[in-house]
Amino acid sequence: MKASYAWISSLVPQLKASPEALAARLTCSGLEVEEISVYGAASRAVVVAEVVKLAPHPTRARLSLVTVDRGGATQTVVCGAPNVPPPGRKVVLAPLGAVLPGAGLTVAPRTIAGVMSEGMLCSEVELGLVAGAGKGAGILVLPAGFGAANGTSLSQALPASCDTIFEIGVTPNRPDALGHIGLAREVAALYALPFQPPPPDAPPRVAAGAGIEALAQVSIEDSERCPHYGVAAVVDVTVAPSPLWLRYRLESLGVRAINNVVDVTNLILMEHGHPIHAFDLDKLSAGRVVVRRARAGEKLTTLDGVERTLVADDLLITDGERPIALAGVMGGQDSEIDDNSKRVLIECAYFDPRGVRRSARRHGLHSEASHRFERGIDPRGVPDVLAQSASLITRLCAGKAVMGTILAGVDPAPLRRIALRLARVKQLLGIEVEATEAAAILTRLGCEVQRSESSPDSMQVLAPSHRPDLLREEDLVEEVMRVYGIDRVPTAPRAVLPLAGRSTVSIADRVRQAAAGLGLSEALTYGFVAPAELARVGAPPACVILKNPLTVERSVMRTSLLPGLLDALARARRHGVNDVRLFSVARTFHTRVSGADLDDGALPYERMDFVAVMCGHRGAGLEQKKPLDVYDAKGLALELLARVLFRKVTLRTGQDVVARYGQLHPRALAELWAEDVLLGQLGALHPDVTDELGLDDACYVVALNVDALKKLAPVTPQYRPIPVLPASSRDLALLVHEDVAAGTVEQTMLNAAGELCEAVELFDVFRGKGVAPDHRSLAFHLRFRDPKAATDPDHARTLTDKEVDRCTQAVVKALRDELGATVRGG
Repeated sequence: MKASYAWISSLVPQLKASPEALAARLTCSGLEVEEISVYGAASRAVVVAEVVKLAPHPTRARLSLVTVDRGGATQTVVCGAPNVPPPGRKVVLAPLGAVLPGAGLTVAPRTIAGVMSEGMLCSEVELGLVAGAGKGAGILVLPAGFGAANGTSLSQALPASCDTIFEIGVTPNRPDALGHIGLAREVAALYALPFQPPPPDAPPRVAAGAGIEALAQVSIEDSERCPHYGVAAVVDVTVAPSPLWLRYRLESLGVRAINNVVDVTNLILMEHGHPIHAFDLDKLSAGRVVVRRARAGEKLTTLDGVERTLVADDLLITDGERPIALAGVMGGQDSEIDDNSKRVLIECAYFDPRGVRRSARRHGLHSEASHRFERGIDPRGVPDVLAQSASLITRLCAGKAVMGTILAGVDPAPLRRIALRLARVKQLLGIEVEATEAAAILTRLGCEVQRSESSPDSMQVLAPSHRPDLLREEDLVEEVMRVYGIDRVPTAPRAVLPLAGRSTVSIADRVRQAAAGLGLSEALTYGFVAPAELARVGAPPACVILKNPLTVERSVMRTSLLPGLLDALARARRHGVNDVRLFSVARTFHTRVSGADLDDGALPYERMDFVAVMCGHRGAGLEQKKPLDVYDAKGLALELLARVLFRKVTLRTGQDVVARYGQLHPRALAELWAEDVLLGQLGALHPDVTDELGLDDACYVVALNVDALKKLAPVTPQYRPIPVLPASSRDLALLVHEDVAAGTVEQTMLNAAGELCEAVELFDVFRGKGVAPDHRSLAFHLRFRDPKAATDPDHARTLTDKEVDRCTQAVVKALRDELGATVRGG
């Protein structure tokens, strides 16, 4: 919402805060000021001037020579506007040196068609007072009788021409802040200043004769969607352009000025936050107003010129014969105010927020009115808004107010009574707020506070009708905190909670985060499966069998996550998704005694497992796509475990491993171990299984026991500072037998090198010319550094070549003695 600093200041006269300070205070209280802008900045640089002489240009028919009095001095300006007034009227002059942001120029002396022009007569567009080129075709001519002295700054002569505008992000729970009276109440509460909403003015002229009952009748057929509806009337109006102060106030808030009647309705909207609408009373059938639901297929042409087909859920304002407005959203074109309107019927109502929201969204109409009705306006404000509207239209449109108003519907609901306990305030905020201060804050916000001497630590609060968001005690505590000031709450520890050997994030969540970070998508699968699905993937038989399953496919509790993931993978492939990467972290159910009879009465146990399945191609970047292989599964498993465990993981293969996993390909599987703890396994799914699933490509699996990870995972991740000393490195190319695993070689090197060896990395594998049969060449990069370089840099040192060579020789000896490896070329 756009809000005027000048308007707020007029409602809170004792406010001394600058616009910037006020914006900061509002933001801290929950009404975030997203932007501050200046409306009509050029008004400070231009002055009021009186036309004293008007003559045609000697050579250009479309130009005029205008001599103006700018206050004690005259000057001549060449002007091409078609509406230069005769002598005696006042215009706006930009003297030499004035900066006009709207025109994008600085006024300087110019010779136009041989005549020197000593300034510029300005239009509203050039002054930045209106938007759009079409509106500023002529210069700004001030009204006849404009009282400001010549030479007076326009910003002083017409204060509405210059203002500071706030763009406020009003949250949906604060409909009271969608009007300047509500904002002024908030500002007064924040600064502890007195505030009283302005009472309605009495109309200066009243129509003689019968009251409003003789002109209009109101009936409500749907009191649930429209519990309150009121009308007032003004007759003998003259529709004309609004005075400049009204036009500029609306334009500064982003509202286009139309005519004096419509502009008053928009001004009331911006002031009270309560939408009203003006109907041409002569266009209504017998002055009737009927509020009812629409009939399916009924038509209404709204003010934007669009014919809309209505549904039975739409609430309408009708004249008994035809729709004249979509309630709470937009008026109808057939009853709008035009230049010939003489009698005006003013509508002010309360509509059910949910119904307005449905209609606005259904018809794609988000108006200033619907924006407020959707959030809930003040139902008790209807009489005052009607009275103020009728008075203002009477004043600005030379009309006569009709005596009385019609208020139809049910009485407003009683105010909500909420108990507030100071102990609860302290419990929620952690600070003590004095009872008198809490009561004063709530009173300034419009609440009625009742205190009892018998209960000094509690109070009864009547929530005002303009605050529909105040529903319970916690809402009142929040209000006290907003106004009291979050910045006044001291920073102090409330409690110290020991870690007690456990991470604040569960190991299962850490595994999920790591898997998602590696590009996998989590799949949530059923805990019930078919026994045949478990047998197909080589999972243990089920130990929890449902006595009355809905289907055979959901008859037992799973002992593996693989069936559900493979079913999701196969379904994705059938729907054309070729590259699939899924994972699941969930519980599986196992018999407690391995090999025991399933009916022996032993209770099963639950285990948290992680399983990932991958199928298709790896990310190609700029290269050609390549199919996944078992090394992709290996890379996934090692990186995931590195992110969770922060420790070394080894892979084991061999015939004993192959024998344990019949569902995996015997030449593409491995077990994952850390510190003699089996963590899981990885490998390619056996071709027999992929054939049963109807998969054309190989499928790769990574399975982990999350409960086993929990034993090894640190409570919190451990970090080391970046070493400040350089490392020394050596490369070794070794000839080893094919039966010797690279991981075994790596571990042997680490053990032999001692604490000075920081890392060992395999970077090349070679078979072929120069390498004996049944052997291969493995090339390793060894990095050496003083271990104190990261933990105690002040006492660390750079290693010498002799120390590094001594460690390297120890490594070569261990490899030769333990593994029969030899150094190539050595």
